[in-house]
Amino acid sequence: MAVKPEEVASIIKKEIENYEDKLNMENVGTVLQVGDGVARVYGLDDTMSNELLEFPDNVFGIALNLEKDNVGAILLGGDTKIKEGDIVKTTGKIVQVPVGDALLGRVVNAIGEPIDGKGPIATSETREIEFEAPNVIQRQPVKEPLQTGLKAIDSMIPIGRGQRELIIGDRQTGKTAICIDTIINQAETGVFCIYVAIGQKMSTVAGLVEMLENHGSMKYSIVVVASASEAAPMQFIAPYAGCAMGEYFRDKGQHAVIMYDDLYKHALSYRQISLLLRRPPGREAFPGDIFNLHARLLERAAKLHEDLGGGSLTALPVVETQGGDYAAYIPTNVISITDGQIYLESDLFNSGVRPAISVGLSVSRVGGSAQIPAMKKVAGTLRLDLAQYRELAAFAQFGSDLDKSTAAQLAKGSRLIEVLKQAQYEPVPVESQIMIIYAGVNGYLDEVPQDRTREFETKFLKFVNDKYPNIGLQIKENKKLTSEITHKLEDAVKEYIKEFLS
Repeated sequence: MAVKPEEVASIIKKEIENYEDKLNMENVGTVLQVGDGVARVYGLDDTMSNELLEFPDNVFGIALNLEKDNVGAILLGGDTKIKEGDIVKTTGKIVQVPVGDALLGRVVNAIGEPIDGKGPIATSETREIEFEAPNVIQRQPVKEPLQTGLKAIDSMIPIGRGQRELIIGDRQTGKTAICIDTIINQAETGVFCIYVAIGQKMSTVAGLVEMLENHGSMKYSIVVVASASEAAPMQFIAPYAGCAMGEYFRDKGQHAVIMYDDLYKHALSYRQISLLLRRPPGREAFPGDIFNLHARLLERAAKLHEDLGGGSLTALPVVETQGGDYAAYIPTNVISITDGQIYLESDLFNSGVRPAISVGLSVSRVGGSAQIPAMKKVAGTLRLDLAQYRELAAFAQFGSDLDKSTAAQLAKGSRLIEVLKQAQYEPVPVESQIMIIYAGVNGYLDEVPQDRTREFETKFLKFVNDKYPNIGLQIKENKKLTSEITHKLEDAVKEYIKEFLS
């Protein structure tokens, strides 16, 4: 068979047209030194700040220090298999983590890999861990309440969706308990919860996850863990990874709350990295950009404008203090970034006031706009009553004779303190909170013996739900305390007090 020249020419022409240049340009460097979770790399001239770098043995790192003759990188994994002279490649990407509904109910590490033994996470969506916070135009004022189920917080230090409220106190004062109660209380609110554990023992995290499982709360929660045994770089990126997971829900027009437990340990991990990278130390040996580190994390919490879906991400950062020193560097930094703080005191905790919230020092800068009108009306004088009680109690301990009005004020205050006490992992619905606080603020509990106040509360709420179920339902639906509901509630309180005392 004769070969036609024109056919050969057309085939060659076609091949030339379809020819693809397979030449790949890669930016590579070599490891100069490695150790303590930090590597110095020579030759990466075009690296971006915070870019993901690929080391041998499938270990990744983040370029943090861009210096004149080398790049300082932190390693997201073990550094034992990396040695001097190894080849390092740039990826052109910033660190990303998986996001989406598939993460709900899962326990993941700081780069989104499952560590709960339940198999891979079925999601193809990812998001960069560093993301720009919404600007002023994209936000709207905080005006919807985020109920924690804790009477002391919901009545006096209300938290709104999109707010940043700091939980601060010494160790073993109940900071994590507030976070868990808040998660348990979101059961029927449609709010997704992300809990980020930084520098904690794995046994502590396991107990926390078990507690959430027992209350059926894991189905709308994600737990991100960078434990005490993990390298400082993993503890450093964990809050940013958790925040990216929360922003997924926020940007879909849904609501999420994220707890960073705690940011003091996060600051310590960053200090460790910075000192290893030879960054100049400042106050308390922390690097100069430690404020920016937390500001750019917490600013990402926001209530978005209705045009952007109206979603929200609420941040509850936790900071542990040493010996009640709230004026230390990290606590003062985070206080100045957040919209208020909940102070927990060891003395209150040890004297049996739990949650051990110091009413005088705690504040919510969003205030009443994060409360339903009914709660705002009932709890309006609560803080003042407690302040007056504390002042009078200080004088009363000298044992002088008290006049009638002072004795009444002390009786009322002591009953309110009892009302605000609450058992752990037992959040109270907002309508029940309103009913018992109404009874306390209006002096109906003054006749009840102080040691029986808690018993009265339990039985009274059961009595109202059985005999006057409409009161709770109307408060829940209307969110207001109309004169009609107030009269019904007043009658119910008076009726039950007679029954209780007899």
